[in-house]
Amino acid sequence: MSRKKNMLLVTAGILAGVTMTGPAAHAAAEYLKALPSAQSFYLDGAQVALEAYAINGRNYIQLVELGELLGVTVTYRASDNSVHISTGQAQADGTVQLPADGSRYIPQAGDVIRCNDGTDYTITDVSRYDKSLFASGPLGELPAPTCDWSSFPEVELPEPEARHFNLEAGDYLFIRNLYETRRMQYTLQNLAGNHPDTSQNGQLKYGAKGTPAVRIRLTIDPSLTAHSFWPWRESELEDLFNSCPPGTYSMEAWDVFRNGVYMYTEYKLHAI
Repeated sequence: MSRKKNMLLVTAGILAGVTMTGPAAHAAAEYLKALPSAQSFYLDGAQVALEAYAINGRNYIQLVELGELLGVTVTYRASDNSVHISTGQAQADGTVQLPADGSRYIPQAGDVIRCNDGTDYTITDVSRYDKSLFASGPLGELPAPTCDWSSFPEVELPEPEARHFNLEAGDYLFIRNLYETRRMQYTLQNLAGNHPDTSQNGQLKYGAKGTPAVRIRLTIDPSLTAHSFWPWRESELEDLFNSCPPGTYSMEAWDVFRNGVYMYTEYKLHAI
């Protein structure tokens, strides 16, 4: 369904929610009428294409589309019904500041990343980003709650991290992807909050001593051997969880680059 049809359906839905007849109904319809904007848009003096709609004399543009044009990341977080905007601003030394709040970082060609070993790594090609041949399509928004997430222990979000490895096979960069780590966390919480062995009435079960049936950690101890997969497949978490529901689940997601080129996002999972 096109965005124009979506806009018209939203307008129709608003009108359907009120009971109006005669002039009042006509006035409301005119007020809410959405038409393609006739105005031109320019960025730094160059005309750009934006899908905009005029409603009651004002231009309305999708925030995500505007963010892409301006080089900022706009993401929606269903867990608390919030919108997060990450500027990806360069720091004083010219390197990109990776978001620490779990918002999505979308790498761009030319981004310079300060690595854990003190070196700077330049990203040169992101044409494969979110376009894996083995995926069913682009990744959607993060999962929304299907149970009471507030019944789970609070999980600490790790710090942004960029690991650099210069190997014979190539010059590698691993960026901790906090946004996709959240995807793993939210998927597991929905699984645990709806399984009879770990939940009751949509809430996580706790033992007699207050021990939660499921613990979630967003880092994996280096001494542990984790299960790894890509691209994203919810079934990987579902299969592991259903094999042993109660337990401690550790998870991570990493964007992998080789010689400056984005390769894939790797998901790691460990359960005990």
